[in-house]
Amino acid sequence: MDPRSLTPVLRALRLCLHLLMAGLLALAAVRADSGAGVALAVVTGAVYATGSALPSVRDSQRAAAVWLAALCASWLALLWATPDGLWVAFPLYFLQLHLLPIRWSLPAVGLTAFAAILSYVRHGAPLNPGVFIGPLLGAAVAVATVLGYQALYRESERRRRMVEELIETRAELAAAERHAGTLAERERLAREIHDTLAQGLSSIQLLLRAAERTLPEGSPAAGHIERARRAAQDNLAEARRFVRALSPPDLEHGSLAAALERLCEPSPEVPLRARFTLSGTPAELPTPYEVALLRIAQSALANTVRHASAARAEITLSFMDASVTLDVVDDGKGFDPALLTASPEGGFGLPAMRSRAESLGGTFTVESAPGQGTAVAVSLPLPAGVST
Repeated sequence: MDPRSLTPVLRALRLCLHLLMAGLLALAAVRADSGAGVALAVVTGAVYATGSALPSVRDSQRAAAVWLAALCASWLALLWATPDGLWVAFPLYFLQLHLLPIRWSLPAVGLTAFAAILSYVRHGAPLNPGVFIGPLLGAAVAVATVLGYQALYRESERRRRMVEELIETRAELAAAERHAGTLAERERLAREIHDTLAQGLSSIQLLLRAAERTLPEGSPAAGHIERARRAAQDNLAEARRFVRALSPPDLEHGSLAAALERLCEPSPEVPLRARFTLSGTPAELPTPYEVALLRIAQSALANTVRHASAARAEITLSFMDASVTLDVVDDGKGFDPALLTASPEGGFGLPAMRSRAESLGGTFTVESAPGQGTAVAVSLPLPAGVST
């Protein structure tokens, strides 16, 4: 494990392991009956210190296994020389559980405990239950401690990833809200420009044309009126360009019919068969009409995908003599519109669609029944000057 990634608690545990290993090796060296025992204690300590300092042992599982094998070999030699070397088995348990995969660490811990017991017996110590219970109990404590820590670490990592996902989701939601707010403001500005500046300039141009026709031949005011009419015409064209620039992106590269047809194209967001049909002779609609019809179609299709469990949906745009109609029909499970309207937990989609239609003087209807699909229809009256 990289020391830079350790928390203060883990650094303290790591330091305690070093001190425990050094103290037990010093105890074995002091109580050794021969110089060989002292030398082997020093060698074991040197092997341990070398591996603890090498970056390759922390970074490579293979290097860690090689170092652990060398440490165990020097410990076995120490066991052969002095019975007090068996106490070093306890820190070895933790090293084996930490550095080896679980399928290898548990057998290694068992063999280490067996070697400690065998060493105690070999050196002629009297047999008693403590000879067997001590090493085995130490091994059980080490296994429970390490496995418990690993479980806590996995839970901590799961929570950390969850927090990161929540932060990312919050950032995505904030970006989506900003994007939705930008689109809503663009639609509002487009509607305001169309309903105020563009309509006002159009009225000014009509009034100037009427004044121009009433002037007598050779009137000195005719030139001024002509220039004013052209200025109004140029500014009206500029206002309409602003409206088009502020319209939804789906309408920037084509007509309303083209945008609705693209809406029906297969995509992960529309996992059903959707078809678009155009009826009648298309007419150029004001931007607020196109925005409202497109948004209603998007919302209705989204409701179909989320709630209707439908296999097919059909969007129909119909141009009539005095109105334009949008129908969205699906073959889903349907619902009771009366119950949805009465429910305080009813969704915002249908009221929002109704509000869009009624703000332009249109009508909005929903026909549905459980098991019989759903039909959403909106009809907007064509404004004066627009004909099919």
